[in-house]
Amino acid sequence: MEKRIIENLNEQQRAAVQHTEGPVLVFAGAGSGKTRVLTYRIAYLMSVKGVRPWNILAVTFTNKAANEMKERIEALLGEEAKRLWAGTFHGICARILRERGAEIGIDPAFTIFDDSDQIALVRESMDSLALDQKRFQARDILSAISRAKEKLVLPEDYHRHFAGRIEFVAGEVYRVYQEKLAANHALDFDDLIMFTVFLLKNSPSAREHYQDRFHYILVDEYQDINYAQYVLVRILSEKHRNIFCVGDDDQSIYRWRGADVGIILQFESDYPEATIYKLEQNYRSTKRILEAAYHVVKHNRGRADKKLWTANEDGSHIEIIKAADEIDEANSIARSIEDKVRFDGRRYSDFVILYRINAQSRVFEEALTNRRIPYRLIGSVRFYERKEIKDILAYLRLAANPYETVSLRRVINVPTRGIGASSLEKLEQFANREGIPLFDALRRIDDVSEIPKRTRNAMAEFVAMIEH
Repeated sequence: MEKRIIENLNEQQRAAVQHTEGPVLVFAGAGSGKTRVLTYRIAYLMSVKGVRPWNILAVTFTNKAANEMKERIEALLGEEAKRLWAGTFHGICARILRERGAEIGIDPAFTIFDDSDQIALVRESMDSLALDQKRFQARDILSAISRAKEKLVLPEDYHRHFAGRIEFVAGEVYRVYQEKLAANHALDFDDLIMFTVFLLKNSPSAREHYQDRFHYILVDEYQDINYAQYVLVRILSEKHRNIFCVGDDDQSIYRWRGADVGIILQFESDYPEATIYKLEQNYRSTKRILEAAYHVVKHNRGRADKKLWTANEDGSHIEIIKAADEIDEANSIARSIEDKVRFDGRRYSDFVILYRINAQSRVFEEALTNRRIPYRLIGSVRFYERKEIKDILAYLRLAANPYETVSLRRVINVPTRGIGASSLEKLEQFANREGIPLFDALRRIDDVSEIPKRTRNAMAEFVAMIEH
């Protein structure tokens, strides 16, 4: 089995895979076989070193990457690989909190609020504080709260760490927002990591349990982790110190959402006994692309010294086209695609158009449509962000947790039942007067005489449907 694993690796990859003990950092340039190294190292640990799959934790940044890793390991090792702990930071932390979160007061049956749920709850919190939502944008407030959680700062400590006009307001909203999350038996994505860190810090038994469990920890995209994720990894790896991180400071693009490239660059300070490997052979790109990319990125301050190379051909020259405006740009790209298909024997599927923000897609779509060029839009409206899907999920969440008011408000009149904003406001006033959750107010709807009888009947039918 060992030969089967290492024979498909180059020298640098093989050295990283076979180095199983102690802290290891792998600088893996774009197209250098990073995923292969991660999956083959796990396979090597299990098949050659005899490590049990449940003693390995592999953390990725996307579900797609986690699933791809699992599939590759299963192809190498079979069913045993399914017992591996592999997933995103959020997925792993949710699992830990459902197992042990009760030790710090977390309901194991918590609901996870997504972005739209969070915005709705921030707006509700701002209403509770009588804040002007034209003057203060809910999105800005939520971003400030998220930054605090990434720094492991709780509401009561917020103003000691953050100052400024928006921060002053955000600190007040943060307190109410967390209270409303708790009332909904819900956590947001930042909470998953923050409360897992608090659990491990404040519960010696939980900390010992997970440190004993995870003998080997692997972290993908290490250049993109934030402070809370960094603390989590440090705590979990504290006992065995067999931590294997893969990343590339040249590919750090998420500073705007809390990522700190300094974390990967200080790895040797955090782990003085660490070994560093560099994967510098690129299998994906042509020589000209690598050379151009290097001449851009080499000017980054403080970057780790490395340079990708490839055995691939030189490739086509890189062209830069200056357009008069976005319409001219889109038309010139569409025209170029049309010409290459017509005269150079290319297929439409040979081309990809990358743009900086989603708002730019419209002009490209118009240019392609005008020339009858077929296209497929990737990452426009995600499946789970479609209105009808979010409505169905809200119903399911409400059935599992009737006290989840964000979902309740979303679907109480979907499909239309004749329950308007005025009736809902009267119901909320009744709930506030009685000091009860909104769903309990619905259960007592006959006591809310100021709501018309026809609407009360519709609300009663809604309660019966959710409960049965």
